[in-house]
Amino acid sequence: MCTWPSAATTVTSLRLPTDAQVIGGGELLLPGEVRLGRDEGYSGPWLYAAYGDGLDDQAHRFHRFLRGRATHPARPRPVTLNVWEAVYFDHDVDRLLDLAERAAALGVERFVLDDGWFRGRRDDRRGLGDWVVDETVWPHGLSPLVDRVTQLGMEFGLWFEPEMVNEDSDVARSHPEWVMQTGGRLPLRSRNQQVLDLARPEAYAHVLEQMTRVLSDYDVAYIKWDHNRDLVDAGTMPTGAAGTHRQTLAAYRLMDELKRRFQGLEIESCSSGGGRVDLGVLERTDRVWASDCVDPLERQGINLWTMQLLPPELVGAHVGSPVNETTGRRHELSFRAGTAVHGHFGIECDLAKASASEIHDLAEWVAFHKAHRELLHTGDVIRSDDSDATLSIHGVVSADRSEALVFLGYLSRSDGSPRGRFTLPGLDPHRRYRIVPVVVGTPDAGLAPPPWYHDGTGIVLSGRALAVTGLRIPGARPERVVVLRVQEEVG
Repeated sequence: MCTWPSAATTVTSLRLPTDAQVIGGGELLLPGEVRLGRDEGYSGPWLYAAYGDGLDDQAHRFHRFLRGRATHPARPRPVTLNVWEAVYFDHDVDRLLDLAERAAALGVERFVLDDGWFRGRRDDRRGLGDWVVDETVWPHGLSPLVDRVTQLGMEFGLWFEPEMVNEDSDVARSHPEWVMQTGGRLPLRSRNQQVLDLARPEAYAHVLEQMTRVLSDYDVAYIKWDHNRDLVDAGTMPTGAAGTHRQTLAAYRLMDELKRRFQGLEIESCSSGGGRVDLGVLERTDRVWASDCVDPLERQGINLWTMQLLPPELVGAHVGSPVNETTGRRHELSFRAGTAVHGHFGIECDLAKASASEIHDLAEWVAFHKAHRELLHTGDVIRSDDSDATLSIHGVVSADRSEALVFLGYLSRSDGSPRGRFTLPGLDPHRRYRIVPVVVGTPDAGLAPPPWYHDGTGIVLSGRALAVTGLRIPGARPERVVVLRVQEEVG
């Protein structure tokens, strides 16, 4: 795993003439990006590798390494509400204040204002790069919202995309030479935006000054740092020389400087959802947004494999809308919340449109996450793949092997009826454990519990029996989550 973004790194496997196989990696430099003069040197990014007995063991090694860093988040990860799918670009102060009240009542701990707060930003075609509060939407600035959010006991977070720019923006009109390009032509647009050349000292200073002013004016505890397009024809004007290497270092330098100026500031690496999840950006950020798709069926796999590298507390996972905006699929709240609760838990839906029963159940999921997040965010991730392929089995075991939480994700219909058995790795084979179902919110009428449920009291088995023989899989409809709690029986 290289520590710079995937667009600028490469890992290769080669077989030598001697039949030995070797693996190498490093920065994927474009022609002319690094030119060394006499007595000059070049240091590439660190390359990390881990070997383990199985995928879980390999994941544990990365997780322990990341958790052992001095910069790893130490305090409990705040339950987060992001307003993007609730309001999009339609920023109305009263509506946002109402969302803040509803979020606080649920137990939310961080309220994030997403894209659309800055000058001229009523859609994604304009305004990007002008980090000034839009006075036509916010005549009194962001203070009415920020002050109320903090009065309610929540942190306030704000969206930026510092490395990007719309052509329809004050900064692009004033300084077209700051836009990365080659051959005297602009690159193809993506999401109606271009890349701002932060390696230019004057462009870097401009962005730093604007962001510093906003962060100084308001009590912002958290930045959602987005990056919504690839670096294509990423040249530095006027020569058009390749500039990805310098751009990457400038982005890192900007993150470092903001954290230096604002002690305690947390940053999420969003990057169009999962576009920049690497150990280089993780040296400077406190969370990643694994995907812009919060459809829980998609997220079952996305979260699972993102956690092959990152521990759950670094992986943002939100409860989306009943009908997902990306896929159009409709899902029960229990499936949406049961999928998100394993990571850095949050909410992305419009609380004003939720029914009373949904609000009640969502509050229970928030409380469940808070009650168990120390275990979820410090234990060892476990996965079981020896059962039905339509079932995703994952969870976390405490470091002392005294307890675990297990999530059974029913992805689709099974060819077998009833399903077979599932096993639970990672427990102490010599200890005995009670396995009980956990019901959060409204009970699922589609669940067909096996006999070992015993009316909710569960069953006691040794760790060896659970790892080797396992238990009968509960029957459930597709696109559901069943939660199991595993606790050591003492005495």
